[in-house]
Amino acid sequence: MSDLHVSLIQADLHWHNPTANRAMFQHKMEQLPFTDLIVLPEMFTTGFSMDAQHLAEQMDGESVAWMAKMAFHFNAVVTGSLIIEENGRFFNRLIWMRPDGTFSHYDKRHLFRMAGETEVYTPGKKRLIVELKGWRICPMICYDLRFPVWSRNTPINYDVLLYVASWPNKRRLAWQTLLRARAIENLAFCVGVNRVGIDERGHTYAGDTAAYNLLGEELVHHQYDEAISTITLSRDHLQETRHHLPWNLDADAFFLS
Repeated sequence: MSDLHVSLIQADLHWHNPTANRAMFQHKMEQLPFTDLIVLPEMFTTGFSMDAQHLAEQMDGESVAWMAKMAFHFNAVVTGSLIIEENGRFFNRLIWMRPDGTFSHYDKRHLFRMAGETEVYTPGKKRLIVELKGWRICPMICYDLRFPVWSRNTPINYDVLLYVASWPNKRRLAWQTLLRARAIENLAFCVGVNRVGIDERGHTYAGDTAAYNLLGEELVHHQYDEAISTITLSRDHLQETRHHLPWNLDADAFFLS
């Protein structure tokens, strides 16, 4: 394991316009230094929408192919969620696209019922843990952040907890508080990438893209404006903190049914 370089892209999205969003993110990626992982927000091709009937793509569609192209070009994993149709059902699906064109995916477990997401999308059933340069990473989506049992790292089986989101400004305190809490309670780095701007429904997004180390100390924080940053997750901090503060050994053991 060596240090891990993670690039966070906080952007305003073009409503229901995958072509424009792909072009916009590609332009922003071209500004990045060397990196291992590029993180895009939730539903990065469309904005957070319930119009899955018209917006959904297939796994062999343009956006997944574009992610493969970007991952190969920048020699980095590219991840973010988009609307996918599969066997007549719709998913808010995070794609973990590797440079060699192979990929894994995670379907959002906790659907935001207050926006009608439960009426449109099918919830996921399994967590995803992927490996990158010896790091174990657990990616999740937005509303999942509110449910600590789903992200519980007991026993320790991941090193980075990652959230992609469309989290509104009016609940930004919860976003900021829970990202930090998830890092501390799970003895893992916690990274959250959110969007900015105002969508077509009038919802405002403050961004607050941020990353925290295992002690809950802030590594980066972007508010309101579009921003691109690349952070380094320290192998030494991970190993030393877990060695000197192994509070996971006193955690209550349980299993999800």
